[in-house]
Amino acid sequence: MKLSFKLISLLCLLIQMRSSYGQEKPNIIVILTDDMGFSDIGTFGGKFVPTPHLDRLAKEGTKYTQYYSAAPICSPSRTSILTGMFPAEWNFTTFLNDRRSNARAEQANYLNVNAPSLAKILKAAGYTTGHFGKWHMGGGRDIKNAPGFTKYGFDEHASTYESPDPDPALTAKDWIWSDEDSVKRWDRTAYFVDKTLDFLRRHKGAPCFVNLWPDDMHTPWVPEENRRQSGKFPMSPEEEKAFKLVLTEFDKQMGRLFDGLNELGITENTLVIFTSDNGPLPSFKGSRANGLRGTKLSLYEGGIRMPFIVRWPGHTPAGQIDSVSVLNSTDLFPTLANIATAPLPANYKGDGEDRTMVLTGTPAPRNKDMYWEYGRNDYAFNYPKGRDRSPNLAIRSGKWKLLVDYQRSNVELYDMVNDKYETNNVAASYPEVVTDLKAKVITWRAYLPDLTADRTNP
Repeated sequence: MKLSFKLISLLCLLIQMRSSYGQEKPNIIVILTDDMGFSDIGTFGGKFVPTPHLDRLAKEGTKYTQYYSAAPICSPSRTSILTGMFPAEWNFTTFLNDRRSNARAEQANYLNVNAPSLAKILKAAGYTTGHFGKWHMGGGRDIKNAPGFTKYGFDEHASTYESPDPDPALTAKDWIWSDEDSVKRWDRTAYFVDKTLDFLRRHKGAPCFVNLWPDDMHTPWVPEENRRQSGKFPMSPEEEKAFKLVLTEFDKQMGRLFDGLNELGITENTLVIFTSDNGPLPSFKGSRANGLRGTKLSLYEGGIRMPFIVRWPGHTPAGQIDSVSVLNSTDLFPTLANIATAPLPANYKGDGEDRTMVLTGTPAPRNKDMYWEYGRNDYAFNYPKGRDRSPNLAIRSGKWKLLVDYQRSNVELYDMVNDKYETNNVAASYPEVVTDLKAKVITWRAYLPDLTADRTNP
């Protein structure tokens, strides 16, 4: 039986890909840094310190200027990436704390193991999976029964205090960091990069999925030279000088990661995504978010619009800027599932969209609306103060972004195409838009699960 010319060509292409990469599916690395502002790094307008390695990543890939985290704070934002769902649907609306605080905030103590997991579906599709860095979706403080990493689909892990299985090298004391840790605060990103490269080296030839989630860009900023004066801290761990030193070291370690991929010979078949979980705090008067309004803890742009870079040689265009496509952290789940040819879970009802076309060079509008809830009551939703404090619900639909407090009428409406700095509330000028979007976001909020209904997550 003769094979058609098209079929022969396809087979030749597959053979070529196999011989070039050593495997059919790409490695996937999701770098999620902690509390990094939209413009901390140079390629997004940063003026603090040079960030040549992350800038190089952008030159070798595409940077996207309208990528949104699904939350303005860590635990729910991370949940959105792992599940592909808005985190409020799993009772996450602020950061996880101890049991008493979580109960007062009306949220769960840890992510339900029945929730969808990106690691699980990639593992089922033949990937070896690793998580190296911050977790903060259960564990730490007095949460002793949080499920372990394997329950969410990870083969290997090394994590911090806020996890079900903290690495002893990082947790000499029962807290986020200690001067007694064998891996010091300023060496954490290096440690997680080492773990990532070792993992990739040991599993070379098989597709790997890695969460590389460093946490040292989160305060307290403790650069190495901050401990050179008789054990004292000459700098405040929240001052700009300390921030600059930590950012410089962070960029250096990203360079080590990228060089390590080259040394392993896997750069060409590795998809790297770089982003942040939420906006910065302190923001140094908005300079860390390129003037965008708001900070971490705010649903204004400075709290949820994040830097986003994708490098995938031969697939993602190099040196491009996509300022058209609107993306959301929930999109990573269906997009990476498609790229990895991993079937979605049965009856999966995610909130993300498959944005493979966008990541491979075709800008496209977003079809689904994006929703946010930050804090379910005054206990959980009490910061930031002043102009940066937003209402606790938001929706973006097309060019419009509406914010409002639940069960209140303090509506704000912004045209995100012409007013990304959210300076002109046009709610009074577009009553029909307000009516439509307010009804959508209030209805969405009304149907979110109550904590008391979540009996499987004590």
